[in-house]
Amino acid sequence: MELAARHGNEGRRLMRSILALNAGSSSIKFGLYDLEASAELDLASRGSLDLGDAPRLTAKAADGELQCDRPLAADASPDLAIGQMLQWIENELGGRKLIAAGHRIVHGGREFVEPVRLTPTIIEALDRLTPLAPLHQPRSLAPIRALAALRPDLPQVGCFDTAFHRTIEPLVSRFALPRRYEADGIHRYGFHGLSYEYVAGRLKQISPDLATKRTIVAHLGNGASLCAMRDGRSVDTTMGFSALDGLVMGTRCGAIDPGVLLYLLLERGVSGEALQDMLYEESGLLGVSGISGDMRTLEASDDRRAREAVELFAFRAAREVAALANTLGGLECLVFTGGIGEHSAPARKAICDRLGWLGVAIDEAANSSHAALMSQAESKVEVRVVATDEEGVIARHTRKVMEGPD
Repeated sequence: MELAARHGNEGRRLMRSILALNAGSSSIKFGLYDLEASAELDLASRGSLDLGDAPRLTAKAADGELQCDRPLAADASPDLAIGQMLQWIENELGGRKLIAAGHRIVHGGREFVEPVRLTPTIIEALDRLTPLAPLHQPRSLAPIRALAALRPDLPQVGCFDTAFHRTIEPLVSRFALPRRYEADGIHRYGFHGLSYEYVAGRLKQISPDLATKRTIVAHLGNGASLCAMRDGRSVDTTMGFSALDGLVMGTRCGAIDPGVLLYLLLERGVSGEALQDMLYEESGLLGVSGISGDMRTLEASDDRRAREAVELFAFRAAREVAALANTLGGLECLVFTGGIGEHSAPARKAICDRLGWLGVAIDEAANSSHAALMSQAESKVEVRVVATDEEGVIARHTRKVMEGPD
């Protein structure tokens, strides 16, 4: 076992820990996990490194107790902020020795379908995938490069959002384009895979029978997608070649007629760069409402445009649930996860109300209280809320990679 062999001496003095990093647009979520003698990982801390206008490090223990809440220098670079986080972990959090870091990487392309130990060669290969995820891939790779500079001897592992969807059949993943483009890797990849992997495992824990049901998981947040799964395996998803496809999102448009894009490019003279910015940063809930891409802000607003944006979000989500139910040949379980899926009772209700014809019937009180099981007893579809844990999945994969083959 590589972990024990390499760090056995330190393990007798310091708690050996794995750091899981989940990089977003302006923050990095993290989880710190201590290695126990058993196969389990013990959550020691969960927090966020905010890198926006007011950089800040916050962290809480597994029981919710505040461990750290401190501002960082206003001009702190991401590398400097990550360095300060490492200092806090290693020097102030009870004496811990980081033995590995795991990362969520949005796109693994065709080659990377399993978690992998990151090397300079692999990092460069992942960088070449940036055109497939122009906003997300650089954000995924930035903390990896920062850690490599700050802790060059610290092993790092990449975990890929696209990997969970490798089980999707070609019939589902194929675009109706000339075959030569499919050979070049242009097909539907799917994303949010680490979240879906966690939910699939959690359903199996709740009930082995539940895991076998025809299930659609709705990961709803600033980025949003659906995944149809059977026996814990992805069979269809709403995101495709890029993280733009599918549902209405916070600032992303979701599915759109490609003719609109051609019109904007060829007739309106919109540049490729401007079009990319519009589709990723100016559309979705923000674009429709003209107010905000945050569901909480829109639900609290009296503005008609805010209401219309929320209604479009629910309409499109319900429509895509129906489409994935067709792939599954029916629907027996619907699971909500992600920031909106876990915390917005109005959004869940609006989606479920449109799915009554599929047999979805929710209990209003259970939905309002964010109950784990929110469907009525007579509902033909079991409706659940499951809090996702991408960092936990990253940590488990990192440990497995570092331990090496059995």
